[in-house]
Amino acid sequence: MVALVPPSGRAARSDRRRGRGLPVPAPDADPLDVCVNTQTPLLQFTGVATAEGVPTRPPETARLSDLEEGVDYRFSPGGVTRMVYPLLKRLHTDRRVRSMHWVALNPLAPETVFADDLVLHNVRVAPERLAAYGNVKETIWGTVHGLRHPEGSDDLFWSDDFSEYAYYNRLTAEKMRTLDADEDFDLFYVHDFQQMAIGEMLHTLKPKLFRWHIPFDVADLPESWRPAMTNYLNSYDTVIVSTDRYLGQLKEFGYTGRAVKLYPYVDPSDYTTPPPEEVRATSARWGLAPEDVVALVVARMDPMKGQDRVVRALARLAPDHPQLRLLLVGNGSFSNAKGGLGLSKADRWRASLESLAQELGIADRVRFTGHVTQRELDVAYERSALTVLPSPREGFGLVVVESWLHGKPTIVSRRAGVAELVRPRRNGLLVDPDEDDDIAAKMDLVLADPEGLGARLGSAGRRTADACTIDAAAQAESLLFGEVVNGG
Repeated sequence: MVALVPPSGRAARSDRRRGRGLPVPAPDADPLDVCVNTQTPLLQFTGVATAEGVPTRPPETARLSDLEEGVDYRFSPGGVTRMVYPLLKRLHTDRRVRSMHWVALNPLAPETVFADDLVLHNVRVAPERLAAYGNVKETIWGTVHGLRHPEGSDDLFWSDDFSEYAYYNRLTAEKMRTLDADEDFDLFYVHDFQQMAIGEMLHTLKPKLFRWHIPFDVADLPESWRPAMTNYLNSYDTVIVSTDRYLGQLKEFGYTGRAVKLYPYVDPSDYTTPPPEEVRATSARWGLAPEDVVALVVARMDPMKGQDRVVRALARLAPDHPQLRLLLVGNGSFSNAKGGLGLSKADRWRASLESLAQELGIADRVRFTGHVTQRELDVAYERSALTVLPSPREGFGLVVVESWLHGKPTIVSRRAGVAELVRPRRNGLLVDPDEDDDIAAKMDLVLADPEGLGARLGSAGRRTADACTIDAAAQAESLLFGEVVNGG
């Protein structure tokens, strides 16, 4: 039997202060030391290739101030990192969090990166082991998103590939335990399904929070998965999900601990209105003429994001809207990046979309931007007449919140978590993602009345976005942290 590490952290520091005759801060005044874990790292490093094409081994430590963004590294795209980073910064600024350590999978990165008050710890896994881990990750992800269960998925948790998933989780847990021995964390905050086994592997009585970011529907999960998954989830003190529906499904699945709904969020200060000359120049680079009317989809290149639905809707609308163009913003996820798991799904899906547009005779109306900077993303929103989230299944859909922040009318899949916030014809329009005609009809409604319906949807959306901002998140999560750490 593995010995459990007794609680320390805040309680131990208070005991030490009492022992020295020092005053002990009130529970809500004592900043926390937090260890965060995600699969996707905050920063993706390019690595330097040798003549044989093999990346050189990165240094063991680095300081972010000595590196150049766009040359040595880039910030990872994706909702999880875009949520976690601003939250940590805000909680640190508000003196709710003192030390911040972030552990993530990052094969080409230095082992430790010092980024001001945040320390990044990167886990390295050999490519041959990452491939099997990636197979398990993709099977879980696809199953949760309602895809047909792959052959052998019922036995997933007993497969050879799963041993590599467990290995990655174990390696990460050991890194976190080693850090804890030095840093004496108050709280472990683990994000998403790739890491769900870590709570059990930490072997500590210290508080552990787990945030599930993707859809959670009991009907999509094989019954054979339930024993392992409930065991992993029940190793956490609190599990956070994004919607009321997921909350009910989590309890139905067999989770017996504390379950909390917290909306995902963005930092509104990250989004600005670019000047007209920048909008014109960037739009021209994307092949957009000033008179073009732009429908925008912001999503990584993945079949589960449903860009093909909007391509087909565009073909239906093309005869009546000669200036309508579709702008597809996004590239692959960390799993598709060369510095990540190296999967090629993004390239295959983009090629499929290009082929579909060609087949439908609208190739000249579809624009692909690939990865964009935040400034370019702001241009895309500013240039758009409407936005569409067409995903067949979506854990939440922060791009809808981004669209609302820019005051844009948005059309949302009924199967996205964010649909919980949409009030039809008041702050958005809902569609069945499997009905191309429905998507086309809702787009046509906005295009036919941009100053009336479109403006009203965008204006109301701005107000709705307040529920999904960093201000709301910092208040809710700092309160939750305090309750968990203090046994509330």
